Amino acid sequence: MVDITSPPTIGVEAHGIANPRRVFFNLTAPRLVELAIQRGEGMLAEGGGLVVYTGKYTGRSPKDKFIVREPSSEDRVWWGPVNQPFEPEAYERVRQRLMAFLQDRDIFVQDLFACAEPRYRLSVRVITTTAWQSLFARNLFIRPTPEQLAGHRPEFVVISAPEFKAIPEVDGTRSEVFILVNFARKEVLIGGSAYAGEIKKSIFTSLNYLLPIEGVFPMHCGANAGPDNVSALFFGLSGTGKTSLSTDQERILVGDDEHGWADEGIFNFEGGCYAKTINLSATAEPEIYNAVHRFGALLENVVVDPETRKPKFEDDSLTENTRAAYPIDFLQNVSPTGVAGHPKDVIFLTADAFGVLPPIARLTEEQAVYHFLSGYTSKLAGTERGVTAPEATFSSCFGAPFLVLHPVEYGRLLDERIRRYRAHVWLVNTGWVKGPYGVGERIKIQYSRAMVRAIVNRQLDTAEFEVEPYFGLQIPTYVPGVPNEVLRPWALWRDRQAYEHQVRRLAAEFVRNFKQYEPYVSPEVRAAGPKVG
Repeated sequence: MVDITSPPTIGVEAHGIANPRRVFFNLTAPRLVELAIQRGEGMLAEGGGLVVYTGKYTGRSPKDKFIVREPSSEDRVWWGPVNQPFEPEAYERVRQRLMAFLQDRDIFVQDLFACAEPRYRLSVRVITTTAWQSLFARNLFIRPTPEQLAGHRPEFVVISAPEFKAIPEVDGTRSEVFILVNFARKEVLIGGSAYAGEIKKSIFTSLNYLLPIEGVFPMHCGANAGPDNVSALFFGLSGTGKTSLSTDQERILVGDDEHGWADEGIFNFEGGCYAKTINLSATAEPEIYNAVHRFGALLENVVVDPETRKPKFEDDSLTENTRAAYPIDFLQNVSPTGVAGHPKDVIFLTADAFGVLPPIARLTEEQAVYHFLSGYTSKLAGTERGVTAPEATFSSCFGAPFLVLHPVEYGRLLDERIRRYRAHVWLVNTGWVKGPYGVGERIKIQYSRAMVRAIVNRQLDTAEFEVEPYFGLQIPTYVPGVPNEVLRPWALWRDRQAYEHQVRRLAAEFVRNFKQYEPYVSPEVRAAGPKVG
């Protein structure tokens, strides 16, 4: 084994990796970019970003994620399609084959942190077989200072080897891809897929298990704060606008995707952003556009011109789930600490493919729990394998693929927080207007931005509201910068009867989906759903 940097106190042999060719510990972004290019893993784009392609897997593979069924966590895990059980013996067999595979290969190690709040900070080690995935981890997680690095002791380890493919009939997996989470070992094994989002989300999944034990509410949300340090939260699945709407020149960005809400306030889990770049433009999203054109940014599955190396953000020939990973300080107006005060506003983002939900609505506390547990949105093309067009779906807590406990546990944490800190809860639809997907059009991002700014700038505190009759949602009659007819979804449909048919269809879907939670919630929350079915 040859180390080209000084090894830390804990080497890779502690994880069972024997006889690697070379081990690269905690390389900086320039060195990782150099090695990635030398090794043929990627190329430079105009502006300096490293461009890589992940092959046939360009999104997460949720059906290939398993949690090891073992005594320390078995009674707490929400077993089912989201958290599929994997036997410890099968895990050890896969692990042994993986360790043998890693012999005589280059290994890249990054020692990092998750959770910006020191009280809850988790020491993370990410071990990869490629330089570019090591750069991804370095960009996405919190980078330690030299002093912190000297005392780093890994508490949770992720080992990613995309070239290593499972054999389902031997390993007990569903396919060649696997994401195996083992809470007893405090370890995640990833193989068969090069999609880097699996690394990021494996730590998020782990924090969704670990933090509630400490009384922290883990959240799939973006967050920003005003000059008074009062924050706003933006819940939503990938593609609904968390990154775009939480990145605002007028406010301080805390983080774009994953946060915790503790007694002290909120804190970012990460030190970077993983932004969707399809149709990215300098006009609509200047901060993100500038960030992805900096040296050290990682462009994943973004098509570039072969001669000029200029990114073609409009090109979805590989996937619509094109991504950029970059340190959060590539953006302006970011929190230097990753922490902020308690939120005054909690915003649920949804991309309604039915085209019937209002672009903005205020929710009661009971409606907040109902819609949080429902987590209605649309899966957008490319985010998961096999999704080629928006699909209406219900994702518990706006993040079902990453929940480890039963959703009602997270719903209880939300309810307790919004009541204790008197937060206002809003539903903002960034999906379709004038009709459903295929007929209507996506609401303009400038309208969504205007609505969010009206919320956080307290311009709606004294607004008048009308109650929408089907879901009982309170719709403001006026929002600065938004045409009045846009606020009332039925006003944009040419055929009012078609609108009512569609809204009843969606209401029936809500009622059907929520039956799974009815035994666990109060009568008031059960009554907070749609009034028609």
